[in-house]
Amino acid sequence: MSALDCFHCGEPAEGNPPITLELEGTTRHFCCQGCKAVCETIHNEGLTGFYDFRTEPAVTPRELSASELTRLRELDHPLVQQSFVSPVKSGQEANLLIGGITCAACIWLLENHMKKQPGVQIFSVNHTTQRARLVWSQDQAKLSDLLIAIHQLGYTARPYQADEVEQQLKAEHRSMLIRLVVAGIGSFQSMMLAFPLYFELVNGLSPDFVSFFRWFSLLVATPVVFYSARPFFRNARRDIRSRHLTMDVPVAIAIGLAYAASAWVTVFGGDEVYFESVCMFTFFLLLGRYVEVQARYRAGLTGNALAGFQPAVAARVNGDQTDIVPAHDIRPGDVVRVRPGETLPVDGSIVRGESTLNEAALTGEYLPESRGPGDTVHAGSINGENPLDVLVEKSGAQTRLSGILRVLDRVQSEKPPVARMADRIAGKFVGRVLILAPLVWIGWWLAGADNAFDITLSVLVVTCPCALSLATPTAITAATMRLRKLGFLPTRGHTLESMNTIDTVVFDKTGTLTRGELSLVGQQSVGSLDDDTCLRLAAGLEKFSEHPIARVFHDRPAAAMEQVRNHVGGGLTGQQGDQSYAIGHLDFVSAHTDAPMPEQGQHTGMEIWLASKAEWLACFRLDDQPREDASETIRALQDQGIRTILLSGDRSGHVARVAEALGITEAIGQASPEQKLEVLEKLTSEGRKVMMVGDGLNDLPSMAGAGLSVAMGSAADLTQLKADAVLLNGQLTQLVEALKTSRQTRRVIRQNMIWALAYNLCALPLAAAGLVPPWLAAIGMSASSLIVVLNALRLGANPRQAPAEPTPVGTQALS
Repeated sequence: MSALDCFHCGEPAEGNPPITLELEGTTRHFCCQGCKAVCETIHNEGLTGFYDFRTEPAVTPRELSASELTRLRELDHPLVQQSFVSPVKSGQEANLLIGGITCAACIWLLENHMKKQPGVQIFSVNHTTQRARLVWSQDQAKLSDLLIAIHQLGYTARPYQADEVEQQLKAEHRSMLIRLVVAGIGSFQSMMLAFPLYFELVNGLSPDFVSFFRWFSLLVATPVVFYSARPFFRNARRDIRSRHLTMDVPVAIAIGLAYAASAWVTVFGGDEVYFESVCMFTFFLLLGRYVEVQARYRAGLTGNALAGFQPAVAARVNGDQTDIVPAHDIRPGDVVRVRPGETLPVDGSIVRGESTLNEAALTGEYLPESRGPGDTVHAGSINGENPLDVLVEKSGAQTRLSGILRVLDRVQSEKPPVARMADRIAGKFVGRVLILAPLVWIGWWLAGADNAFDITLSVLVVTCPCALSLATPTAITAATMRLRKLGFLPTRGHTLESMNTIDTVVFDKTGTLTRGELSLVGQQSVGSLDDDTCLRLAAGLEKFSEHPIARVFHDRPAAAMEQVRNHVGGGLTGQQGDQSYAIGHLDFVSAHTDAPMPEQGQHTGMEIWLASKAEWLACFRLDDQPREDASETIRALQDQGIRTILLSGDRSGHVARVAEALGITEAIGQASPEQKLEVLEKLTSEGRKVMMVGDGLNDLPSMAGAGLSVAMGSAADLTQLKADAVLLNGQLTQLVEALKTSRQTRRVIRQNMIWALAYNLCALPLAAAGLVPPWLAAIGMSASSLIVVLNALRLGANPRQAPAEPTPVGTQALS
């Protein structure tokens, strides 16, 4: 780190005058007063070891605005705390989501800093999930004070509320893991006992010793059958009741009969037991299902997916006061107050106030729109600079946002034709397997054979759909592991099977093909000041705004400004000494300068102007730029004969420009969520196999309507929760690799299916003729399964992966 780098965050320390602090005889430089204040706090608390332990630079702290402080104070309200705070023996416990953590040293600093706060009893942070558990005494400290203490270190903290879906995933993941461990232990133990007997590795065993081996195997296999295999029996009973046969029916019968026959032989005597086959069969089947559950569990599907768009509470206006009430208690005719940064809980019209609203959840437009009295607003929009009073027209399930979610649920409830056909084939296969076994038993019984049951069991075991059942899930499991290394994470079992039929890819624009944020693409000085000075003046003004345009300048060196005013929908004005400055749209700035309007050239994107009272100073050109790998991805898809379409809700002419720059010939703009779904349904009706790639809440209905949906890693939590796959690292080129992997997976599945069917067709007549004893049938079944698994594991080879900066998962991206 050079002398001109910030000692705390590593950003350039270019302040004028320099911002410095003497620490242990060394002068340290800082990029801003916030970093200096955090460093002083760390030093005063004796936590300077943080700078020795850290492996990544810290986050630059940001000063909390008045509206943000107000929102933190509202977390002290008992009604608000109901959803994420619970009483414990020693006080109150809150679950928090911490932002800004860059390495393990951040956690060390946070935990030690919070332990010094009054009232804090326990504060621990999970590095993987970045969730914190806070236990504190409510009579000694307010929750908001503790959250502010976290913010003062440069981190963020907000309530974490696990939703019902995530709780279900957690329970399913934990239960499946325990079942898999029990089955794995049972398999190893029973194999150790069975193999020496099968291959006569141990000679001269007395009948009592063989009986002991069998009783011990029964003891090992019993928990595997009654606990690990319980889901198969439960599903089989459900299928039989509903008269809709699936693979779980023969699986349950095979496990049940093999276990029952083995238990009978153990108790009453006989030739063979099949405990090891029961355990191994159960273990392999559970392994495939467990990895699928684990993939969904680790897919970045963070909890509280709906909270960002459907607030749990609202501020109802009551005369000159506001009352915090549950959002479901709001009725049409009420007036609710929405403060800056808050999400609208209702549909209605503005009665007081002017502000900008980010309506990306509904329209896909990433730039906020100015709204004032009389304008219609919708739930899910995020308020900008000023408070708004909204007259409620629709609330709860009647809002437009709820309508989008209902469309989503309706589409997802409809099974595609491929799934229905697969169900029919599976049902017919299972039905024939169930008919075959009793026919063999009846035939040998009528023939007077003493070993009719053994022969029947051999037939059932040898034709047991173990290899057939593993043919698809093991290949998908191996391919899923491969894709996870690429950063492409399937979250549904059918994803890989569906990908190999894709012939059309539909892209959203903002946040998918483009970065989803404005960036400075050009600057032109038109006055007496140089480019660097103009940029510092612009940054000094814009740091007083949280508008997306202002964020473009936030990370740049800023000049000191005073008396800064935010003019909604226009720009900002401020003073430096006796000179006044204005920045914003052309018409706004022209009203704050005496100089004539400058000549304008033809440019794409957005122009922001800076002027003093006496002259125009600079023009800054902002635009949402395509991702670096977007053009390469589009070209690779088109080379494979895949049709590419750009489908966006953006109301600007940017859609056509982006399509032209990337080589996409079909582009549709100004599309509402419902219109996007209509486009997808039309493509489907034409016989196209469609993949939809998007990242906004407004993309959900169309993503659900597509044959396959892929969410960007920067997508909203709810979008990831409903998508069939998540592109975790945001690298579009991995879509091409994922499609390649899906084709390889199809080949492996086909090989596995051919092997499984060929094995069954060859082994069946031998077993039915009584030439295959049950123990050999069990070995044959296990060998067949092993061949299928080993063939599938070839898909898990390390893929070629291009380096790229990872994109945070679960952060809200504007579509």
